[in-house]
Amino acid sequence: MFSQIRAILSVEWRCLWVLRPGEALAGRILGAGAMVLWYGLWAALAAGAAVLVWNPARRALLEVALPWAFLLILVYWQLAPVLTGNLGAALNLNKLLIYPITERRLFVVEVLLRLTTGLEMLLVLGGVSVGLLLNPGVPRPAALVAVPLFVLFNLLLAAGSRSLLIRLAARKRVREVLVLLVVLSAALPQLLAVTGLPPFLRRVFSGSPPGLWPWTAAARLALGQSTITPWAVLCAWTLAAYFLGRWQFRRGLRFDAAAAEAADRALGPSGAWTEPLYRLPGWLLPDPLAAIVEKELRSLFRTPRFRLVFLMGFTFGFLIWVPLWHSYRAIQSQPPQDFPVIVSVYALLLLTEVVFWNVFGFDRSAAQLYFAAPLPFSRVLTGKNLAAAILVVLEVTLIGLVCLLLRLPVGFAKILEAYPVMLVLSLYLLAAGNLISLYYPRAVDPDQTWGAASPGRSGVLTGLLFPALALPVLSAYLARYAFDSQLAFFGALALAALMGAGCYRVAMDLAVRAAENRKEKLLAALAQGGGPLGN
Repeated sequence: MFSQIRAILSVEWRCLWVLRPGEALAGRILGAGAMVLWYGLWAALAAGAAVLVWNPARRALLEVALPWAFLLILVYWQLAPVLTGNLGAALNLNKLLIYPITERRLFVVEVLLRLTTGLEMLLVLGGVSVGLLLNPGVPRPAALVAVPLFVLFNLLLAAGSRSLLIRLAARKRVREVLVLLVVLSAALPQLLAVTGLPPFLRRVFSGSPPGLWPWTAAARLALGQSTITPWAVLCAWTLAAYFLGRWQFRRGLRFDAAAAEAADRALGPSGAWTEPLYRLPGWLLPDPLAAIVEKELRSLFRTPRFRLVFLMGFTFGFLIWVPLWHSYRAIQSQPPQDFPVIVSVYALLLLTEVVFWNVFGFDRSAAQLYFAAPLPFSRVLTGKNLAAAILVVLEVTLIGLVCLLLRLPVGFAKILEAYPVMLVLSLYLLAAGNLISLYYPRAVDPDQTWGAASPGRSGVLTGLLFPALALPVLSAYLARYAFDSQLAFFGALALAALMGAGCYRVAMDLAVRAAENRKEKLLAALAQGGGPLGN
C-alpha cells in the first residue's frame, strides 16, 4: 500500500518541482523567484501570528479572535483554489483507474494532495502552533493535538469539495451559476469594508462563534480547554468530513466530464447570439485570414476557461473597483472619470493568460495544421491577433454598457476613450505575446474551467511584463496631467500607437523566424498532456 502511495506522490512532487522539458533557464528562475516571494510573504505572516499568540496577556483576546481566525483559514483552504484557478494537483486520479490500485488508496493520495492547495494555511497554522507552544498560559500538548486534527478536517473536506466542484463545473449551466456565486463571494469582503458591516453581522462578529462549529472547537482545544464537548464536536465534524470526502471522491472518480458536456449540448442549440460575431470577419476580411479569425472566435467562446475570464472582466472587475471608486468619490469632490479605463485594464489583465501569452495552448497538437497548410505563418499569427483585438473591443463595449446600466457618473466620452487606449495597449501585449507563445508554449485543456495555464510563469509574466508594456500608454495620461490638455493626451497616445505598431512589426518578424527554427519544439510541447498527468 505505502509503496504505491509513495510512488504516486513522488510523481506529483516531480510535477510540482522538477523543471519542465524544453523550458528555458529564465523561465525556471522567474517561476522559482515568484514561488519564493509568495511563500516568503506567508512565512512572514506566520511569524507575525506566532508573535501575537505567544503573549499570555492576550488570553482573553485569543479566546474571541482565534475561532474567527480558524474560520478564515478554513474558508481560504476550501475556496482559494477556486478563486486562484488552481483546483488541484497536476495528477488526474481518474486516469489511474487502469492500474491495480484500490479506491481507498487513491482517496488517501487525494487527501495528501490537498496539502498542495493549502501550503499557505499550513504555514499560518504552524506559526500559530509555535506561538501556542511558547505561550506559558496554554497547556503545551493542546496545540500539538488540536491543530493537526483541524488540518485533517480541512484535508478531508477539501478532498470532497474539490470533487464536487469539478463535477459542477463540467455542466455548462451549473458552471455559470457557480462562477457567479464565487465572484460575488470573493468581492463581498471588499464591499463590506467600504459600506460597513450590517448591524446583525456586527452582533455576530462581536463575540466568539458558537461552540458547535469545528473552528470554534479546534480553537478552544488549542487554548487548552480539556472538557469533552470540544473534543466530541471536532471529532464528529472530522468524521463527517471523512464520509463526505469518500462519497464525493467515489462519485468524482468515475465521473465522465465528456459525457456531461455532451448532455448539455444535447439539451438544445446555444450561442446563437454570437453567430453575427463569428460571421463578422467574413464580411470584412479575405480568406484565409477571415477563416482563421472565425475559427479562433468560435473555439474561444466554446472554451470554459476563456468564458470564465471573459465573464469576470465586466463583472468581477466592477465588484473589485466600484468600492474603491466610491471611496475616492467620498474623499474628492469629483468622482474618477477614468473608471471605464481602469476596469478595462483589469479585464485585459485577466485575458492575458488565455489570449496573449499562450495563443497556441488551446490548439494543442492541432497546431501542426498551421505548418502543413499552404499559408504563411505570419497569417496565422495575424488572424489570432485580430481575434484578440475583436475580443478586447467586445469586452470594452460590455464594460461601457455596465457603466451605463449602473448609471455611474462617468462621461460617455470616457467610455469611448477606453477603446483607443485598450487597442494601443493590446498592440504591445500582442507583440510580446507572439514571442512568448513560441518560446514558452504549453498545451492547455480547453474543457478545464479552473487551473493555471502555466503554473508560476503566467503570473510572473503578467506581474513583470504587463506594467512595462503599459508604460507608453501611461505616458499619455502623464502628458494630459502635465499639460492639462486633451490634445496632449491624444498626441502622446498616437505616438504610443506608432511605437506599438513598430514593435509589433519587429516582433512579428522575430516570431515567424522562431516558428521556423522551433517548429519541432513547439509541436512537441503542445502535444504533451496524455497519460495520468492532467493538463
